[in-house]
Amino acid sequence: MLQIWALEGIAEIAAGADLVGVIADAADGALRDGDILVVTSKIVSKAEGRTISADDREDAITAETVRVVATRPTPTGGLTRIVQNRLGIVSAAAGVDASNTPHGTVLLLPVDPDASARELASGLRMRLGISVGVIVSDTLGRAWREGQTDTAIGAGGVHVFEDLRGGTDAEGRPLVVTMPCVADELAAAADLVKGKAARLPVAVVRGRADLVGELDLPGARSIVRSLERDMFRRGADEAYADGYADGAASVTPAR
Repeated sequence: MLQIWALEGIAEIAAGADLVGVIADAADGALRDGDILVVTSKIVSKAEGRTISADDREDAITAETVRVVATRPTPTGGLTRIVQNRLGIVSAAAGVDASNTPHGTVLLLPVDPDASARELASGLRMRLGISVGVIVSDTLGRAWREGQTDTAIGAGGVHVFEDLRGGTDAEGRPLVVTMPCVADELAAAADLVKGKAARLPVAVVRGRADLVGELDLPGARSIVRSLERDMFRRGADEAYADGYADGAASVTPAR
């Protein structure tokens, strides 16, 4: 049976906070072997001092962008930018967050969410004497679908995929490509109890101890599809414009 609940009593996190101690105290002895903690990236970023001064959020987004996928004007006169950030994640605004931060500041994603997750998992294992996994989550949109959902951007001591290839379905047919991204599924499920404004940044998932493993398991970076395998690396309008420009450049003027 799968159980998911949020840890209560976690106060506002400041730079330098001991997240291992904060989470362990909030759990108050309730954690067991095989539990998976889903920790919102916002408190990881705050603890790591990733709050920066930025009067203009757009400048911070530009600084975190390594590749522009698509841009679209908003009804309010702004601009939505879908970009790839330094972590390889494609998202709106490069993960730069201006909510729940002091005026004139923005919050950047952790420098290395996988390393952050492994450090939390290692610290909790040492402190509590049990084997737990950690997922660092953030909210992302999805291509082709409205709305957002939480996904895994960091993972430590937990399998991010459940590889079912080589097995069979209920009718005995072979499974060739089936590889659920269980880290994303757990991050989304945990968000149902954490919420967006309830100040419950950590959830515990119990019932998937089979996913907990060594600290050096591949992290959430392995979820990001490589550019060579990305069939949608440009927005539709941008791809059309690129193709039109390439075609026009290759046309030999009539003499």
